[in-house]
Amino acid sequence: MNLDEAAVRDVLRMEDVIEAMEKALAAFSSGRAVQPLRTVIPVDEHGGFLFVMPAYTGTALGAKLVTLYPGNVDLPTHNATILLFDPQSGAPLASLDGRLITETRTAAVSAVATRQLARADAGVLAILGAGVQAASHLEALRLVRELREVRVWSPTRGAAFAREHGLTAADSAEDAVRGADIVVTVTTSRTPVLRGEWLAPGTHINAVGAPRPDWRELDDGVLNGATIYVDSRAAAETESGDVRAALAAGRSIAAEIGEVVAGSARGRSSHEEITLFKSLGMAVEDVATAELVVRLRAIRG
Repeated sequence: MNLDEAAVRDVLRMEDVIEAMEKALAAFSSGRAVQPLRTVIPVDEHGGFLFVMPAYTGTALGAKLVTLYPGNVDLPTHNATILLFDPQSGAPLASLDGRLITETRTAAVSAVATRQLARADAGVLAILGAGVQAASHLEALRLVRELREVRVWSPTRGAAFAREHGLTAADSAEDAVRGADIVVTVTTSRTPVLRGEWLAPGTHINAVGAPRPDWRELDDGVLNGATIYVDSRAAAETESGDVRAALAAGRSIAAEIGEVVAGSARGRSSHEEITLFKSLGMAVEDVATAELVVRLRAIRG
């Protein structure tokens, strides 16, 4: 079975993926899923990367091959293929276009983190970045919190994105963030775009960009003032420039978000606490979402 992006889009719904990601994250953090650290192959002369991401969720076996080319203008920055195999026999089951799956599951995981960590009354969202992840996060977070105001900032597409989605375009990242309850960073920046001095008490942050050990989206003020949650401790300690900087400064990771979902670790402890979820993306998320797509297509016939 070969499924292109149109076939994936036909059955994929954000609300279904959010529920699937809760289960996948809990399975990973409970040790019920098998997933090594992803292999990263730099393509230095073209400014890109190839990531190889295999996983076994307990019910689904597969791997994602995904490229990251931050400089792409007329093409997506991420392109991916996901392969599924029969866990019992190892026989190939399906090949799926993974671009939309990556886009959707990333925002769905942030929605899980927001549901677990953001204040129940959080209603003002700031998005730093205006690409596909900005749009998918807008869709996902609206499903887990009642948003009364959304501000977006981007040095290039912020105003256009705001017009397209009926949002408020901020003149600067600071203007977007001041007074926000939830902040999402979905940029391709390699240097900090979010500063701790802008954050109000009780803010929740979903940090999605900066997937390399020498890249940063968050300044030291953010890291020093926040309780840090991650999707995978091992991945964050190896791959995240933000988390590595926090650890070097003596901070620690409070928990994996899957541990919070499973109830083995606590989430927010006070109304004033600043919580930070650092998302790198995991193969179990991709394989679980691909399995969901194949299952939904079978149900629809």
